[in-house]
Amino acid sequence: MKLEVLYQDGALFVVNKPAGLLSVPGKGPDKFDSVATRAQQMIEDALVVHRLDCHTSGVMLMARGKAAQVELSRQFHDRETEKDYIAVVEGIVRDEEGVIDLPIRCDIDNRPRQIIDFKHGKQAITRWSRLSVDGGVSRLLLQPVTGRSHQLRVHCLSMGHAIVGDTLYGGAAAMERDRMLLHAHKLTFTHPVSGKRMCISAQCEF
Repeated sequence: MKLEVLYQDGALFVVNKPAGLLSVPGKGPDKFDSVATRAQQMIEDALVVHRLDCHTSGVMLMARGKAAQVELSRQFHDRETEKDYIAVVEGIVRDEEGVIDLPIRCDIDNRPRQIIDFKHGKQAITRWSRLSVDGGVSRLLLQPVTGRSHQLRVHCLSMGHAIVGDTLYGGAAAMERDRMLLHAHKLTFTHPVSGKRMCISAQCEF
């Protein structure tokens, strides 16, 4: 299956990652299919810059060539990118907006789960705002400042509102969904060649 291409030029290759597809190949032939392998079948010099969780959909930026990869990776590392995610969470979020600043580390006894740990965790910051409430769920805009593994999923859970369809952190009702309702809606970064500030978005399907 080919990926939906959102933008491409001589330095960039940006795709709309489908939910359920790995960002990079895992171990074993059953985990070979990924955004990276599909992208490289389309564009030979496509290189990974960042990753999205397997169950997250949306904007995924790849570089064309090593020089572009190094510069774009630096922007992510130095927090010069801006990331907007859309999430639907369980329950009614009462506040309109907030900031979650809770450190995260891997739960070594229950991988791949991540947990909040104030002693050994790495700093993780997420800004959020409530977009709407519909029935028993709330739609949120999530803007991660840091990029820890499962950060948005763990931070939403810390609010008492697991992401709908999250079978790792959600309740029994999550098993009834065919996907997790988390989407990388918009990514803003600086073009590695032109220096132009760019913003690329992918329409949310839920």
